[in-house]
Amino acid sequence: MGIFDDAVPGGNISKPIMIALGALLVGKLLGGGGSQTDPTTQQANPQASPQSADGGFLGGLGGLGGLLGKLTEAGQGDVVDSWVQPGQNKPIAPGSLNDALGSKTISDLARQAGISEQELLNQLSTVLPGVVDKLTPRGHLPTQEQIAALFHS
Repeated sequence: MGIFDDAVPGGNISKPIMIALGALLVGKLLGGGGSQTDPTTQQANPQASPQSADGGFLGGLGGLGGLLGKLTEAGQGDVVDSWVQPGQNKPIAPGSLNDALGSKTISDLARQAGISEQELLNQLSTVLPGVVDKLTPRGHLPTQEQIAALFHS
């Protein structure tokens, strides 16, 4: 698909994983209360958020900041920091992703991407460290609009 190919081992992200990444990084995917994200990076623009064929399947807070917040809350803060900060990216186990994001989110993402939940988790655990690293080259989170532009170009 192109935009993140140099960010992952093997240099190629499949279309189903790009769909899942788009939902995670751009869509309003992760439910729950407060977020660890910087409010200055959450510029509300409902037109910028993609919706699924069923009309917007997952409510709540999302985007890159929401994703990283969920991972941090689930005890993966040192892993997340390694992706955002310069240096070597630490791996994340598929089970850790499942624990952090929750089975409903994983199920919905897998359904939207058209792949099994286990395949989704395996592929996301491989590509997510490099993608987050590429999105945060100076250790700062991009705005939702900057991320959305990558998926719409």
